[in-house]
Amino acid sequence: MKVVITSKGTTMEDAVDPRFGRCGTFLLAGTDSDEVRAVSNDAAALGGGAGVQAAQSVVDLGAEAVITGQLGPNSAQVLQAAGISVYVDASGSVQEALEAFKAGRLKEFRGDTQAMGRGTGAGRGRGMGGGRGRGPGQRKGGFAQGGS
Repeated sequence: MKVVITSKGTTMEDAVDPRFGRCGTFLLAGTDSDEVRAVSNDAAALGGGAGVQAAQSVVDLGAEAVITGQLGPNSAQVLQAAGISVYVDASGSVQEALEAFKAGRLKEFRGDTQAMGRGTGAGRGRGMGGGRGRGPGQRKGGFAQGGS
């Protein structure tokens, strides 16, 4: 089986790159042999659409599975449409991730958004108490209703 692992370098001893679309290198490895090929991820330098371009590159490499840290919904859609299995939350060295894959210890991505990337943008979320809503029994001006 041909497996692509996102890597921070060009050898099996290098760390898994947790980013799919912006990883530096794809390591194409065979599960039945010691054959490994490093392929530069040209999509990493794109301003936008890196995940989709990276996914298309993986399809073109003939991969049957992908091992990575996280990926976005667009790249996941491309890979799944091509029938490529995706395994997420990988860490450690590429060799360790491949061994974990062979042993069945990696989490297979099945389309749930919880496994997808959390994004690297500068979002302005306001959760966890950042709002300015009025508490119970208050109205404009801050006075509680009723009473004297």
